[in-house]
Amino acid sequence: MEATNQKKLYRKVLVIDDNPTDRFIAEKMIEKCGFAQQTILCESAQEALEYLGALEHEPDELPQLIFLDISMPGMDGYGFLEQYAKFSEVVRTRSIILMLTTSLHPDDITRAQNNPFVARFINKPISRDKLDMIRNDFPIVY
Repeated sequence: MEATNQKKLYRKVLVIDDNPTDRFIAEKMIEKCGFAQQTILCESAQEALEYLGALEHEPDELPQLIFLDISMPGMDGYGFLEQYAKFSEVVRTRSIILMLTTSLHPDDITRAQNNPFVARFINKPISRDKLDMIRNDFPIVY
């Protein structure tokens, strides 16, 4: 009962993941937990970069959170971060990036933690507990 009355915290989140099942789980969990008013789904890093680039002059429309998968065909999550670094400060400062993975490899964790754009490394799948942790650790800043 309390969860249905809870105000949605984030206006918009972006999920970047090539796996349709992982995207579906993320979308449904975000919806079920009242985590965001809008969830944007991209199945590739390139699609997400194009989406963000189209909003560069509309900063209020940028997602507040980005859930970024590490392992994707073509351009992986790290390739996305390299391209993301080329965006203007307006874009780079509007979104909190959370890396998603099924990997527990120490190199992945270290690489994500050492990237200045990555706020947190999170193991899949997205769950209520993980979303609650994110709500607590990353309150809205604008």
